[in-house]
Amino acid sequence: MVHEWIGQTGHFFVVIAFVAALWATWNYYWASRKDTVDPAGWLKLGRISFGIHSLALFGVVASLFFIIYNHYFEYHYAWSHSSRSLPVHYMISCFWEGQEGSFLIWMFWQALLGLILMKFAGKWEAPVLAVVAFVQVFLVSMILGSIIPGLDLKIGSSPFMLLRDVMEAPVFALNPDYVPEDGTGLNPLLQNYWMVIHPPTLFLGFALTLVPFAYCIAGLWKKQHSDWIRPALSWTSAAALVLGVGILMGAYWAYETLNFGGYWNWDPVENAVYVPWLVLVAGLHMMIINRKNGTAVKPAVLFTIVMFLLILYSTFLTRSGILGNSSVHSFTDLGLSGQLLLYMMAFVVLAGWLVAREWKNMPSTAEVNVYSREFWIFIGATILSLMAFQVLVPTSIPVYNSIASWFGIELNMAPPANPEVFYTNFQLWFAVGLALLSGTAQFFWWQKMDLARLKSALVLPAVVSLIVASMALIALDVKEPKYLVLLVAAIYAVVSNFFVLLGLKHTNLKLAGGSVAHIGIAMILLGILFSSGYSKVISQNSSGLLYSREFADEVNQENVLLWLNEPQKMQQYQLVYKGQFLEANDAPGYIHKQLLRPTDKPDLYIARGDYYYKGKKYFGQGDSVQVHPENTYYRVEYTDAGGEKFTLFPRAQVNPQMGFIASPDIFRGVKSDLYTHVSVVPDPKEPLKWSEAEDQKIKIGDKFFVNDYVAVLEGLQQVREVEGVPLNETDIAVKARIRIMAEGGSEFFAEPVYILKMDEKTSGNLPAVIDDLAVKLSFTAIHPEDDSITISQSKTQKDYIILKAMEKPLINILWTGTLLLVVGFGIAIYRRYSEYKLLQKKGQD
Repeated sequence: MVHEWIGQTGHFFVVIAFVAALWATWNYYWASRKDTVDPAGWLKLGRISFGIHSLALFGVVASLFFIIYNHYFEYHYAWSHSSRSLPVHYMISCFWEGQEGSFLIWMFWQALLGLILMKFAGKWEAPVLAVVAFVQVFLVSMILGSIIPGLDLKIGSSPFMLLRDVMEAPVFALNPDYVPEDGTGLNPLLQNYWMVIHPPTLFLGFALTLVPFAYCIAGLWKKQHSDWIRPALSWTSAAALVLGVGILMGAYWAYETLNFGGYWNWDPVENAVYVPWLVLVAGLHMMIINRKNGTAVKPAVLFTIVMFLLILYSTFLTRSGILGNSSVHSFTDLGLSGQLLLYMMAFVVLAGWLVAREWKNMPSTAEVNVYSREFWIFIGATILSLMAFQVLVPTSIPVYNSIASWFGIELNMAPPANPEVFYTNFQLWFAVGLALLSGTAQFFWWQKMDLARLKSALVLPAVVSLIVASMALIALDVKEPKYLVLLVAAIYAVVSNFFVLLGLKHTNLKLAGGSVAHIGIAMILLGILFSSGYSKVISQNSSGLLYSREFADEVNQENVLLWLNEPQKMQQYQLVYKGQFLEANDAPGYIHKQLLRPTDKPDLYIARGDYYYKGKKYFGQGDSVQVHPENTYYRVEYTDAGGEKFTLFPRAQVNPQMGFIASPDIFRGVKSDLYTHVSVVPDPKEPLKWSEAEDQKIKIGDKFFVNDYVAVLEGLQQVREVEGVPLNETDIAVKARIRIMAEGGSEFFAEPVYILKMDEKTSGNLPAVIDDLAVKLSFTAIHPEDDSITISQSKTQKDYIILKAMEKPLINILWTGTLLLVVGFGIAIYRRYSEYKLLQKKGQD
């Protein structure tokens, strides 16, 4: 059954949201004009229309989630991003996995922010909401999915398209109402809790950047060139905080999920978000200068506008498909490139025209003294701009190639071959400059400065910094000169901002936000320095053997081979690979594959025994168990030099589209993390190759060899139930119990079954496979004449993994710095908002 009504409802809400956004723009525009006869009336209409727009957007969100939640796979969006086996929290991830859903969450946040502005923006409501509504017009058009009659021009891509309208499959010719049983599912890499919260956080950050931009445009429009900065300042701080946290969440997801060995890979999509954040922070500092002494209006305007345009540019980069060959996680082109360009150019023209019109009227910044705070903050903003520029230019190489191709030129410029080295070589020195400035400029901020005062203020922090840095050098063995410089600069930033904090405790701790945030940034730099610069591979291949000539050198040299249940030494650790595990929907922990019998459905297994977790039984023998079939976890037990044991479960997936994907598991320590991932595993879809069966005729109590281990037939037992084989009353099934003595005193038991189907006069057997010994035993015949049976044994290659392990020293400093950054921004936002509310009460907003 095709549920067309919900798709039509969702599309109806999209159209309403688009029309209402246009209407709201029109109403708020007239409410903002001085020559309007009835501005209050237009303002009321603006509120009504923006309210309708917001309600309609909430309706769109509800409709799309209803489709996903109810598994309406007749819709292309649900079919291509979801599946029946997904838990509800991953259905939320499905919502924004596709382009249309991510646009939707973006405009949802902006609608919510618009409603908040409607309540609190005061006199700025009309011009600011006019800009917000205008931006919403462009965003809603991205999911409009309508074709202009006569022009055959498609506007937007609707998330409510039916599968039959998107795909030209023969099945729809035979049955237009065909509905697939299941969807293709969520990208396995996105099945992580961080991906439930990281994208909406990032899009909230995107949405927040609109607010200072809207205030800035409103200020230029109304010729209030610096008045917009006060109400925009707390919003700008919030945007910097949320966007920064969103970026760091993505880094943490990459650290936990991807196997490139860290949290940042300089992928173009990562860069596309990093660049506007740098410019946003630079603009924030210009606004702070303005609030301090009324200067820096022009830089504040320029940084705010450029920041928002860079958000639009990053949207174009990631969604136009232009990064398809240079990024692993950009969106594919849905035919929206032209629309995205139009979106970006509209605001380039609007903002450019307003800046050009008002440039001469904006107050200029007077020449600043080298001992003034403005001078050093300008230097800091310049460094942030250079950091952004250095990343932006190489990231845009695919754009240059495309532009050249429009003119018939094959440019074929290539992105940096080793982006990590390329970008780090520049960004490291910019970071040194920022650390030194953030440590020094704070002293300029809180007191009038001259050369004598500067020396007096800096002596103690400099001495303490050098002492701490010297101790760190000795303890942590930092020898690389460039890392040495970064270490000293970052420690100086921490120490000097700490001294500023000490000074503030006697004045006003509400002013502490900047110092706390700067300490957070410096600690992030220290964390990056040690965890990336001194990351150490400890899984070196010391066997002297080449695993395979087909493997890359890195796999042969920096990985350790682990055979199932065979201890292996790796530096200070002893490792034992304990087998393959799965994750179930309704049971916690990891479940050994041997406990589960596969069925025809890849996500459905039958339990071979009872499963307990922390003393509680979750399923019993014969129960159906739904698992996440794309993920296999490889249990690796570590024992360190002190005898302490811990277990890691690195994960691997063999994805039809993405091939072999490995995700790490991490043992978190105070001094360092142990980061482990599998590099090579046997292909799970490749059937085991068994050797030719060897028969042995044995009696109860006889000893014999099973794969070079001593075994004994302990007895025979008639059974009435055989797993997976229905038995009639007349059928006979006999189970042999075989005990195998393996290395280190361990024992294994095999229970192969011989079956006689009396009605059919046939016989068969159910072999017993012992994965740990890579052997299969089959009970193939009974010989009553001499009380013996025939056991056949076949051998295969033992299960194994090839594993890479790295130590990430002092990475906790990075995450602690992130928390301090959040606290610092939080203090600053609270302070700015309190000040603004106070002024609003006095009518000075």
